[in-house]
Amino acid sequence: MGNVFAKKPKITEVDKAILSLKTQRRKLGLYQQQLEVVIEAEKQAAKDLLREKRKDRALLALKKKKLQEDLLKQVDGWLINVEQQLADVELASKQKAVFESLKTGNKAVKAIQNEINLDDVQKLMDDTAEAKAYQDEINAILGEKLSAEDEEEVLAEFENLETEMNLLDMPKVPSAAPSTEEQDDEKLDLPDVPTKAPTIPEPDSSPEIEISEHRKVMEEPVLA
Repeated sequence: MGNVFAKKPKITEVDKAILSLKTQRRKLGLYQQQLEVVIEAEKQAAKDLLREKRKDRALLALKKKKLQEDLLKQVDGWLINVEQQLADVELASKQKAVFESLKTGNKAVKAIQNEINLDDVQKLMDDTAEAKAYQDEINAILGEKLSAEDEEEVLAEFENLETEMNLLDMPKVPSAAPSTEEQDDEKLDLPDVPTKAPTIPEPDSSPEIEISEHRKVMEEPVLA
């Protein structure tokens, strides 16, 4: 029951024109096919008449074929015009649809803008800026926010500290290679060099030393 009372789409003049052009294009296409059949038939008839030595009839068939070919050229031109007109109508129809869409969109934008008061917008922006300024003032009082100069100083100090840490992490390069003697000295475990001169012990005047010297004198030969 619902489909019976459904509203049918409205057929516009543009729709009628498009339908008429498409119908005419179809008819011209069929006419082209008929002319091509007639041309081919006249050509074949001329060949058959020449075989029968009926030159006059063959010449007449060729003349009829020429007339059909000229008519086919005219139909080709008509078909081109119809197709061009159809393309123009369809393009104009699409342009109109786009224009109507833009027009509807423009009306919607204006309707929305009419609902917005410029004074209310300006008041909202002022309230937002005031609230932000108040919050910035609170943050500055509580010490939660640094000034622009303090931010720059902290950033510069951070960059310097980062550069210094990177330099410390780099391996140190020896200034000169150690000599062979230094390497040998490091390998040998030498005693410490004395700082005082050694002392000579005094001779012992014990009786055993005196007896030895007396015995040595007695054993020496007496010179004559």
